[in-house]
Amino acid sequence: MVEQDGNAAELQHGDDLAGAFGGNVRRRREEAGLTLEQLSAQSSVSRAMLSKVERGEKSPTIGVASRIAHALDASLSDLIGAPAPAASGVAVVMRKNERPVFRDPETGFERHMVSAAPGAGGAEMVVHYLPAQVSTGLLPAYPPGTEKQLVVLEGTLTVAIGGINETLNTGDSLFMQADADHGFANRTNAPCEYIMVISRRT
Repeated sequence: MVEQDGNAAELQHGDDLAGAFGGNVRRRREEAGLTLEQLSAQSSVSRAMLSKVERGEKSPTIGVASRIAHALDASLSDLIGAPAPAASGVAVVMRKNERPVFRDPETGFERHMVSAAPGAGGAEMVVHYLPAQVSTGLLPAYPPGTEKQLVVLEGTLTVAIGGINETLNTGDSLFMQADADHGFANRTNAPCEYIMVISRRT
């Protein structure tokens, strides 16, 4: 299970990541030649919220962060701050304390990026942690050709996509085309943790 640590170092790490997320949003927006008003229209996120996110004053929920990423044609990992591309070598290691972690300030949902070499093989791997009775809500569709595979490490997970719901228990796995709105929910009184691999066909 993902460890929940409320010490000062963890809180500072969260502040650093919020600042990095906001800085990356602003950089990608400016590179795309978009004003805050234009990004607001494309993402359905208010201009005021976008401004606070860019300044690192507000940590977005997973739904808001996902809408911003899709509007900028970026992955959530890009905006969180993926590790630098790996130098050539036989093996690449990323230590647990080096993981970029996105935390939803409202629900406690966590997204841990665990790909040591992001983009290698055209896929990335993340670990999601859903506290009891927490849902991500519906997340926006990914571009056509994006696929997700996941396996539940602990707990019970309900996946909503294409108007259907699939309930997965510990050890169950699922494959899906992610080009439709979809969401993940933990409807139980125990936490849920699952590994997800996101791949994009080129």
